[in-house]
Amino acid sequence: MRVSRQFRVVSRIAVALLAVTLVAGCSFFGKKKADPLEALAVEQLYEKGKLDIEKGNYERANKTFSRLVARFPFGPYTEQAQLDQAYAQYKMNKPDEAYSTINRFIKTYPAHKHIDYAFYLRGLINFDREEGLLERYAGLDMTQRDQAFVRQSFDDFAALIKRHPDSRYAPDAKQRMIFLRDGMAQSELNVALFYLRKGAYVGAANRAKAILETYDQSRQVADALAILVKSYHELGQDKLSADAERVLKLNFPEHPSLSGAWPSWRSNWWKLIPLSNRGAKSVVKND
Repeated sequence: MRVSRQFRVVSRIAVALLAVTLVAGCSFFGKKKADPLEALAVEQLYEKGKLDIEKGNYERANKTFSRLVARFPFGPYTEQAQLDQAYAQYKMNKPDEAYSTINRFIKTYPAHKHIDYAFYLRGLINFDREEGLLERYAGLDMTQRDQAFVRQSFDDFAALIKRHPDSRYAPDAKQRMIFLRDGMAQSELNVALFYLRKGAYVGAANRAKAILETYDQSRQVADALAILVKSYHELGQDKLSADAERVLKLNFPEHPSLSGAWPSWRSNWWKLIPLSNRGAKSVVKND
């Protein structure tokens, strides 16, 4: 069958129109909505991010500050935005991101007028890492876990006080260091008590001495002395045991070890309870 020339022309036009329609349709459905952050000036971006923080919308603030830094990599607004972004990430409970952001700020702007706050925030990030779900809801003693973040937080606050002793954040940092120091001492005591219970008296004595040498103002000193008395006695070091006992009697005359009532080991029934704290009961109660 022969196709007329007119029919072929009409067919070609129809195919061309169909192709144009398909292309237009793809463009219509595939077109992305413009990001409103891309049209804002640096001042407007920063104010928007600050407003998000004030409203408690930390995720949106983090996104806003990220766009500000990407679009405007230099300038005072960019510097402050990085500080505020680290705070937003900290409040979002993203400590790794927050720590990375604040570290980058400290290395990039060591002479910034708010560098003392940067050191303080860096300490806070690791300080609050230890207060997780296990500690709050399961009663797990965090001094029986890895102390890396505790020590890092202590060092961060110490750096703030050393570099900026007159900072408005220094008094709070000092109080937090006292708290952290107590926790690190308790961690050492937990290990010493573990060694004592297992009959590893050399290890117990070494840990107890570490508490006396490093954390001599902590509330764990009394228990550390009691461990020395017991450990030296078991090792046959009667003179050292007597010396430790004399110091214990002089400074802590009411310590229960002097009447043979310490340490008070728990019975084996605690093994049936998931996440139960283990070891001896300290004579010092937490406030």
